[in-house]
Amino acid sequence: MDFYKMQGAGNDFIIINNMKLNIPVYKLPSIAKKLCQRKLSIGADGFMVVDYPEGDADFKMRFFNRDGSEGEMCGNGARCISRYAYVNNLVGKKMTFETGAGIIHSEVIEGRLVKVLLNKPEVIKLDNDIEIDGIKYECSYIELGNPGLPHAVVKYDLQQADESKLREAGKKIRYYEGFPKGANVNFFEVMDKNSALVKTYERGVEDFTLACGTGSASTAVALMLKGYLTGDRAKIVVDGGELFVEVERTNNNVDNLYLIGTTNIVAIGEVKDEDLII
Repeated sequence: MDFYKMQGAGNDFIIINNMKLNIPVYKLPSIAKKLCQRKLSIGADGFMVVDYPEGDADFKMRFFNRDGSEGEMCGNGARCISRYAYVNNLVGKKMTFETGAGIIHSEVIEGRLVKVLLNKPEVIKLDNDIEIDGIKYECSYIELGNPGLPHAVVKYDLQQADESKLREAGKKIRYYEGFPKGANVNFFEVMDKNSALVKTYERGVEDFTLACGTGSASTAVALMLKGYLTGDRAKIVVDGGELFVEVERTNNNVDNLYLIGTTNIVAIGEVKDEDLII
């Protein structure tokens, strides 16, 4: 089974072309869970599959979390799979593809730089403060696409944070009863009027990742609408590097939401995992 290993801002993925491999869809979750195990296999935050589209898009993107669960969408994954499709001559520089959250439009701008038009926020709750174990958190809740990818945007003093306490908070907020689908938890600290520091505890991974594209975009939307950030372009600093988010809006209505950043092809190879049953 041929694969690519790619990363965007430290968010790493294993990508295969199922239009060529024709693996039954029901087998993909177990393959994802196996291949994404670090030390025991290739290891990654997620597993992505290029498959035949159901409509007029160029292809379908199937995204699986490290635990084998299927996710609606992944922003950094969308950037990586876009470049994968381009370098493998499946599409031109501009493309559209299906995801569990809707149709995505993407462009390989030049070289490693990719710009993705994300699903618009279908749910925006800016003042959605929560209380857990007697601790109150300033929180916004945003869902991108329909069905929506859920994100909690939580204010936190990240530069002074204790890592173990932050992780514990992430676990509890991720399963907060007010979030019926659970949520990716994006802790933020504003750096200046145009940039913010973000650290995301991702559902499905069940830990912090070096970056979360849709989380970075959701955070930028919340901070712009709440007045923390000015302008229509924000720099989001994550553990894996930097991402840029552009928000086109009419007052408080988001018209278009873009995620921009570099991608990196880490390895190209063939899976030889003897414990993997396909």
